[in-house]
Amino acid sequence: VQLQASGGGLVQAGGSLRLSCAASGRTFSTYAMAWFRRAPGKEREFVASIIMSGRSTSYADSVKGRFTISRDNAKNTVYLQMNSVKPEDTAVYYCAAARQWPAPGYDDWGQGTQVTVSS
Repeated sequence: VQLQASGGGLVQAGGSLRLSCAASGRTFSTYAMAWFRRAPGKEREFVASIIMSGRSTSYADSVKGRFTISRDNAKNTVYLQMNSVKPEDTAVYYCAAARQWPAPGYDDWGQGTQVTVSS
């Protein structure tokens, strides 16, 4: 599946932003989806995931209670609602798709969208 992330930008600390990831193809609902991020000088890290049906989600401790992952299988899109953002949330955010769950790894990746949080 091909993934196209969008919605990044510059936001002030405490503000909100919603990222979107649009997928091509007719099999989106058969993929588990996730968001990862890579901050400058750091390794890529897991942010959140959502299973095929959307009924179960998982979050990194650093974003739990602030970020929400959701999906709309009719629109082939996964979202990341980011609230109460902090400067440490500054990173390039990537969406990823996994054909299996639990996912031994992610099979397809989007190109990334930059999120910058100003203090």
